Amino acid sequence: MTHVFPERKKRRVALIGLVSIAALSTGLAAAAFASGTSQGAQQSSQVIACPSPVDAIPAVPAGAQAEVTRELGNLDKQIAEANKRLVDTAGQGGPNFVDNAILGPLEDKRIAALNRIETAIGRLAAKPEGLERFAACALGAPGDAAPAPSTTIDTEAPGAGGTEQPTTSAAPPAAGGGAIACPSPVDAIPAVPAGAQAEVTRELANLDNQIAEANKRLVDTAGQGGPNFVDNAILGPLEDKRVAALNRIETAIGRLAAKPEGLERFAPCSLR
Repeated sequence: MTHVFPERKKRRVALIGLVSIAALSTGLAAAAFASGTSQGAQQSSQVIACPSPVDAIPAVPAGAQAEVTRELGNLDKQIAEANKRLVDTAGQGGPNFVDNAILGPLEDKRIAALNRIETAIGRLAAKPEGLERFAACALGAPGDAAPAPSTTIDTEAPGAGGTEQPTTSAAPPAAGGGAIACPSPVDAIPAVPAGAQAEVTRELANLDNQIAEANKRLVDTAGQGGPNFVDNAILGPLEDKRVAALNRIETAIGRLAAKPEGLERFAPCSLR
């Protein structure tokens, strides 16, 4: 007879719904791939596989269960959509098209969903950290094992600390007559507690870095893809990254003071 210790049994019960959701990813990916056109049949030996974060998620408080389950479902949908796009865009773009237009945006979306899982749990219990290591996916043959999660956790360099309200800087214009512009959330951020200052400053710096990276990518990929390439491969992933950073700002302040809400409205950017 197998004995289940109380803590382990409690965790197994709490995660049973999550495991069943995560188990759908393979089926969803296969379904999306199988529904491809004859053009996509040329890539019948390749699908996108992603590592599952389920075993790294701690016991989920009852009040966070619905949100965590929803985000795990979103992770599955993202894989299915990426596999469908892999079929629909077969033969398009250059040698780096899959990395730039499918795997890159997929990783950004997964980071945002994984951050939302951390935040949902962190509202009611100890916040898990480092789930972003499960964001990266890879292209492989059907039946291949999903890529192992990264062994390192993102440790972006913090911005300069201080006691003043942090501010962002304007994005430099990209070469070629176009640049990506994003609204600043600074005026909507309330007074930042001293204990949250470093984290908020770091995330505001991340927002600036994300704009700079997007403008660099705008230059590097000039002429690639179709008419929707900028929206799908640059502006969309940038918005996902900004949502994650803005959520982290809300969470950092919320640990020590009233949590600001709605900063996500500053996430969408545009080409000017």
